[in-house]
Amino acid sequence: MDLNFSSSFLLLILMLVLVFGSMNASSIGINYGQIANNLPAPDDVVALVRSIGATKVKLYDADPRVLKAFANTGVEIMVGLGNEYMSKMRDSKQAQIWINSYLQPYLPHTNITCIFVGNEVLTFNDTVLTSSLLPAMQSVHTALQNLGLDKQVTVTTTHSLAVLQTSYPPSSGAFRPDLTPCLTPILSFQAKTGSPFLINAYPYFAYKANPKQVSLDYVLFQPNQGIVDPSTNLHYDNMLFAQIDAVYSALGSLGYGKLPVHISETGWPSKGDNDEAGATVDNAKRYNGNLIKLVAQGNKKGTPMRPNSDLNIYVFALFNENMKPGPTSERNYGLFKPDGSPAYALGLPSSTSGTIGNSSGGGGATINTDTPPLPTSSSSGYLNISSATSPERCLFPGPYLSLLVPLLMELVILKF
Repeated sequence: MDLNFSSSFLLLILMLVLVFGSMNASSIGINYGQIANNLPAPDDVVALVRSIGATKVKLYDADPRVLKAFANTGVEIMVGLGNEYMSKMRDSKQAQIWINSYLQPYLPHTNITCIFVGNEVLTFNDTVLTSSLLPAMQSVHTALQNLGLDKQVTVTTTHSLAVLQTSYPPSSGAFRPDLTPCLTPILSFQAKTGSPFLINAYPYFAYKANPKQVSLDYVLFQPNQGIVDPSTNLHYDNMLFAQIDAVYSALGSLGYGKLPVHISETGWPSKGDNDEAGATVDNAKRYNGNLIKLVAQGNKKGTPMRPNSDLNIYVFALFNENMKPGPTSERNYGLFKPDGSPAYALGLPSSTSGTIGNSSGGGGATINTDTPPLPTSSSSGYLNISSATSPERCLFPGPYLSLLVPLLMELVILKF
């Protein structure tokens, strides 16, 4: 046996694992809402999630059909507890019942990693909701602790970008003073439990409000001269990254700058009403296609302010949902039509052939087939309308790496 060859070849394998693994550190997620009466069965959705290279799915409830469909796929699942649950979840016994009934039966086969309690609660200006948010988060976390699941499943909540008083320039990002007394204890809880800060950020709303002043290329990740933050001299060539860094600045001003920021919703509608500037197929294709490519390629890790932080972004949404209220745009954020066909071409190579797991989901899973009844639909992914005013994948993403390493190992075996 050639020891020099052996050590060199094994070193090559290690380098490939490190390089390609790090290229997939940033990950794209997708919001899977179901406010529609014409969507495909959850078992058929797994392949669509794979086709865009998504490794994470955010749900707005704990639909047992969906949790079962994604068993043994490796996809990370974030489960939502809607605003209608806030008062009930203040009771630790009720929180324990919910966890025991709607979450525990699917672990560990379904990779549930996070629960978000409440959707954009602080910007609804509802004092009952606001006062219930932190106690509900604490009760859910305690219920997870009681089952030894708190290290596997984190507890957080989602916020509208309207929690910010200032977002430009990014270095001056600051929370609304009236929300700070509510936010500070929530941030303290998150820092102690290790959960991410989730923000719903839509550059589309900025363009819609001021299409003559906001550069379309800047919001669509197209080539443009960008802006420079006068305080930091950091250059921004897209609005989403500027918004993320404004959130980091706001967190830092309260002493929580180390909390990771994840974008829990962002997207662009492919159709809108006459007064909804920019809601077109071409713009939706550019925004979502460029964003997915940017994250998947991994060659631009992090934001200007946090270049070494992974990007964790959930695109809104998987499907056009025909029963959502509001303007036409609300029913046209989907990457896919209800029949599973693309709403528009993203320019991504199809990867629906088993790169994550069994397409039927659930195959081989040991799950209690007596699934609990479908819970009342939790929020929906409705956008907080009142706050709206305030390409190609990497050659070797994670799924390809899983094929490459065994091949290299086979070559080693053949050599020896």
